[in-house]
Amino acid sequence: MAFIYPVNRDPDAQRIAWLSSEWSEKVTYCKEYCEQIGLGCDFTFGTLWPFGGTFVNDQDRTKIFGDPDFKQPLRLSWTHPDTGNVLNHLDRQAFERYARTMGTALKPALSTASTSALFCDSWEVETRRIWTDGFDTEFEQRFGYDLKPYMENIYSDGNEGPRYDYMKLVSDYVITNFYQPYTEACHQLGAISRVQCAGSPTDLISAYSRVDVPETEAMLYDPNFSKIVASAAALGEKPIISSETFTCLYGFPRVHFMEEQTADLKLVADALFANGVNQILWHGMPYNPAGIDTIYFYATVHVGRRGKLLKELPSFNHYLTRVSQIMQKGQAYSQIAVYLPLEDAWIAGEYPPELQMPWSWGEYELRYPQLPAEVKGYHPLWINQEFLQKGEVHNQLLHCGDQIFGALYLDVNYLDHLSLQAILQLARQGLPIYLAKLPQEPGMKKNSAYQKLLQELLALPNVSRNQLHEILYVPPMIKGEDIPDFWCRREQSDYYLFFSHPNSQNVKYPISYGQSFTEKSISRKIQINLNGFNREYELVFEPYQSILLKYDEKGQIIPVDIKFIPEVPRKE
Repeated sequence: MAFIYPVNRDPDAQRIAWLSSEWSEKVTYCKEYCEQIGLGCDFTFGTLWPFGGTFVNDQDRTKIFGDPDFKQPLRLSWTHPDTGNVLNHLDRQAFERYARTMGTALKPALSTASTSALFCDSWEVETRRIWTDGFDTEFEQRFGYDLKPYMENIYSDGNEGPRYDYMKLVSDYVITNFYQPYTEACHQLGAISRVQCAGSPTDLISAYSRVDVPETEAMLYDPNFSKIVASAAALGEKPIISSETFTCLYGFPRVHFMEEQTADLKLVADALFANGVNQILWHGMPYNPAGIDTIYFYATVHVGRRGKLLKELPSFNHYLTRVSQIMQKGQAYSQIAVYLPLEDAWIAGEYPPELQMPWSWGEYELRYPQLPAEVKGYHPLWINQEFLQKGEVHNQLLHCGDQIFGALYLDVNYLDHLSLQAILQLARQGLPIYLAKLPQEPGMKKNSAYQKLLQELLALPNVSRNQLHEILYVPPMIKGEDIPDFWCRREQSDYYLFFSHPNSQNVKYPISYGQSFTEKSISRKIQINLNGFNREYELVFEPYQSILLKYDEKGQIIPVDIKFIPEVPRKE
């Protein structure tokens, strides 16, 4: 349940007061009714996005450097036309005051029989020169110099060192003072946290690993971005990876409204499944009173009676449920970890104009990194500094969370000295490591031992700069030409392999109307190397179909029936 602006925005209209006892009673009634009819019911932890409201005072509002009068209003919230303040997401005490107010109002609904998630949407706080009281003092203590002279032009060429250090501290502030206490507050209320860390100025893997249900979004984020979310979930041992799905499918704000085609939606859903998502959440129409089908949201698909999706909704939802349930079995399975190029993104600063969007300007969002094609068959996952530091090597295998990797792959221009130290420690213990290039140290002040550590790493026999096969002796789990996008889960000795239809590979925002249209079957010959067996198999993708296989302990390949045939889409 999302508490966004009321349908009737007339300021003189009678409206339940925000967070009043009457409001709490209505919300609790809704939760209890959902329980009666077998529906789960989650709640947003505020009104609109991002967190904020009329009860957030000026002391707790978000800040930017150099403008003490800056105020980011929370527009079109429940209290419209009153705007209120956006919360300072870098201040733990400000969040705790906010959480006490929201928690008191939601507690009756959260005290019913079933457990709800409290939802935090993607980051919509102003990030350019984001700031908070005491940030400069903490920065100087940590990095040994005054940041303030660099802040006015922190995103300009020549400021790469201070920019990296600034982003590193911002990330720590957001994770420590917002995402971590957010999950703690959810637990104190008897709820779990469901969070889109996307867009936040953070180390995304560390941020996503702090929440109970990491969530992505499509199509305002391309499905490939979901692999960062799913990697964080695997490293943080989070079983569910959800997606707010079908937002702005054909463009923003609303294109082909009420004409959405199920085959196009399936194209997106299958791309998400192949990038680790295992729980699809519809971004559908808002609440409509009985007999009304005309209230809609500007960024959604229409699932009402007048929409084109109506006839196929039950069978399509059955398909989404069937695949999600199977892909929630066990844990994600990967053979190789790839270092996420976070330092490169923080150093780069702004995206070039052609990659920017009205809601996206900075490389820190990590919208476009791609896993290396040469390791696709090993089903790689992203990894970061935190989990390298936590990892342990046993028998040349890296153990992180519920993952066991056979090697670490690095292809980055910059590598933090703490990451280098962690990698060297793992390499000394025998972990195979591949360096596609020699990295440089980011940051303003350099570590005097950096080059020595790098040379020591390169001298180890289990570290290669030439060919991956020199150090990685296990065959890839999937071998073949032009391997489709796939995701692998392991449940004890059984493996589940979801291969998305080749047309869903690298789906980009926005998709074109009828982009899913296809008439011919597509075949891919592969070898599957798991459980000590090498099995040849031909993937035959019928039009609009993806493939789900179960591979058991005896090396038997068992197709799982997930067939769903949508209506043939109409192209633009």
